[in-house]
Amino acid sequence: MRVLIVEDEIAAANRLRKMVAEVASDAQILDVTDSISSTVKWLKTNPSPDLILLDIHLADGPSFKIFEEIEVSAPVIFTTAFDQYAIQAFKVNSIDYLLKPIKKEELEQSFAKFRGLFGGKILPNYNELLKAIAEQTKPQYRQRFLVNYADKLRAIEVPEIAYFMAHEKGVFLTTHEGKSYAVDLTLEKLENDLDPSTFFHINRKFIICIKAIGAMHTYSKSRVKLDLKPDAKTEVIVSSERAGEFKRWLDR
Repeated sequence: MRVLIVEDEIAAANRLRKMVAEVASDAQILDVTDSISSTVKWLKTNPSPDLILLDIHLADGPSFKIFEEIEVSAPVIFTTAFDQYAIQAFKVNSIDYLLKPIKKEELEQSFAKFRGLFGGKILPNYNELLKAIAEQTKPQYRQRFLVNYADKLRAIEVPEIAYFMAHEKGVFLTTHEGKSYAVDLTLEKLENDLDPSTFFHINRKFIICIKAIGAMHTYSKSRVKLDLKPDAKTEVIVSSERAGEFKRWLDR
């Protein structure tokens, strides 16, 4: 059984190498790589190993990027120090994972699982694995807001919203149709709830949707004045502290 270890911590790699020898006497450690780039290079220049022990968090990024750069045909046992990091995704096609610090008996069970998979020639579907990971790690942003409308309640879908404005002691959302409703949230809380690719917190009074920008004017050396759609009936100026980030947001 030819094994490749991918681990960027020397002590952890040495401990894993020793543990593999104890639980699998037929295992041959081919090499230890410590980064995405070195692993991709190794896999391109060497025959495929029978098994890869793969740390999830490497110094140059998440190890899933390896599968985006090269086709990997060997089964993988993932290792991670984060028990909440898409654990269910690691179970796609019975791919195993081990939580650090790795216990000998758990590694032994993983090798037994590997032998079952290898014996049946069942290889992992990495496209499905990466898809599952992306779904589980994707940020979840607010989809709608429940507001009071006269004596009724109404759900406002986020795509309907042009901007949020703090006024006196309250915060109000305004739709693209020009209707305003009070929301029981601060702008700071709203900033975390909204998709940052669509909404930007321009100053202490406004969070705006990119589609609500009608025109932009240079207001001073650093600040920008906005004409919003619908009209906010007040000056809307991007603060000097946020102007640089605002321009980068528009230029993505």
